[in-house]
Amino acid sequence: MSAAMIRSERCGQVALVRLASDNPLNPLTDALMDQLIDVLLRNETDPQVHATVLTGSDKAFAAGADIVAMSKLDYASAFSDDYIGRSWDRIRTARKPLIAAVGGYALGGGCELAMMCDIVIAADDAVFGQPEIKLGIVPGAGGTQRLPRAVGKSTAMLACLTGEPLSASEALAYGLVSKVVARKRLIEEAIRVGEQIARHSLPVIVAIKEAVNRAFESSLSEGLLFERRLFHAGFSFADQKEGMAAFLERRQAAFQNR
Repeated sequence: MSAAMIRSERCGQVALVRLASDNPLNPLTDALMDQLIDVLLRNETDPQVHATVLTGSDKAFAAGADIVAMSKLDYASAFSDDYIGRSWDRIRTARKPLIAAVGGYALGGGCELAMMCDIVIAADDAVFGQPEIKLGIVPGAGGTQRLPRAVGKSTAMLACLTGEPLSASEALAYGLVSKVVARKRLIEEAIRVGEQIARHSLPVIVAIKEAVNRAFESSLSEGLLFERRLFHAGFSFADQKEGMAAFLERRQAAFQNR
């Protein structure tokens, strides 16, 4: 059995999940990713968890994929085993919000893992990048696809074709992260954002995440139709009745997540 490389704790309705490999750079080995997926899937089925904060060590969120393992691969084994895709793609199935709290290095697979999350909050010492070109390979977990959607084609090309990193302030200016905070406030701020989300109706949280994600995967007209259908469906929720009644009665809503 692999040693535990993920630490998880609850902060009210927010789960705090830490990448905690023996290596402080948190290389994203198959074993670590399998454990991470298991924890995230448990949070998906836990009705008390409304959002998850994902973070790393003091030195790195994650400084890349497992280069030792990759150095031994050939095409046949990478393809037949669906290397990276086998486990990483399961993160896309998470319906509840994922908040990346990034401090230190988020390079290669680490940057790609952060981009899989719904919100990215960076410490002022965070460093983002896709240095795969320096290893003679193409990014394999979304670096060439999610990065252009976040920062635009030109900046993504510069990052991927040179392998040079982006500082936290550059990542904020380019739209890769939502906000930058002092390192000592990183976890506190990420949990605060998670708590802001978690106080709302869980079915509505899930629906909004689906609708925003649809904006990146469909045409505007299809996305608008999808949004409108979710809007109409929302009138079947007990939480819609409660939310609007609370507004009209000038009180705090007591959502029941149904």
